[in-house]
Amino acid sequence: MFRSRRRDRLKLLHFDGSGLCLMTKWLEAGRFAWPPVSDGVIRLSPAQMTLLLGGMDWRRLEENPVKKPEIAG
Repeated sequence: MFRSRRRDRLKLLHFDGSGLCLMTKWLEAGRFAWPPVSDGVIRLSPAQMTLLLGGMDWRRLEENPVKKPEIAG
């Protein structure tokens, strides 16, 4: 995945088994929330990737939004 300097455009290369697909996404307003780079790599969960491609801020995704029930005592 590549982004523009303005962070309003993305280009994504995907290998589908028979060749490469090039996908682009432009935001009319706002910017993509780009994740930090560590060791030259960006890591996102599938949910975070979906939010990023949707133009939403993936940083607002809660890792564990459902709380486990407590045992009644």
